[in-house]
Amino acid sequence: MSSALLERAPQATAGATTFGFQAGPAPAGTPAANWAVLPRCELKFEKCTGGFRIRCKCDDEVACATLQNLCRMVCDGLCNCCCTFNGIPCCQVNLCCGTCKCEPTKDGCCITCTSGDKACCEMLQCQCECLQCCCENGCCCYISFGSTCVCCGKCAA
Repeated sequence: MSSALLERAPQATAGATTFGFQAGPAPAGTPAANWAVLPRCELKFEKCTGGFRIRCKCDDEVACATLQNLCRMVCDGLCNCCCTFNGIPCCQVNLCCGTCKCEPTKDGCCITCTSGDKACCEMLQCQCECLQCCCENGCCCYISFGSTCVCCGKCAA
């Protein structure tokens, strides 16, 4: 399957159906669930002049189109990456010291984050190493622009 399902609140709304699961009624006063289906990608982190890039590669056309549309809509916001290990956040990187741009590719997208400042470039490249290390060692990385998650994935095995 090429997408992941996230649950962001403890209870689902009454009658909501997601992938064959029928949720029961939520108790009074319980916040409604906020579900999102995200494209699952194979991620590749690489340093480049002035910073680094993340290549997001999707397995199928639907995931690829979803990723590209999400990026096209929200790529102007701050980019951040959150790595989780067994569902627990273990590393969060806010790419605030660089300028990030997202470009579609034939099988996903390429997010490039660079800076003309030497110190900021060094920080970005260290963040690249950290994200790559997490993903290569079993973490799942969630990539967001602003507060909107656009994809999740791991490095190739």
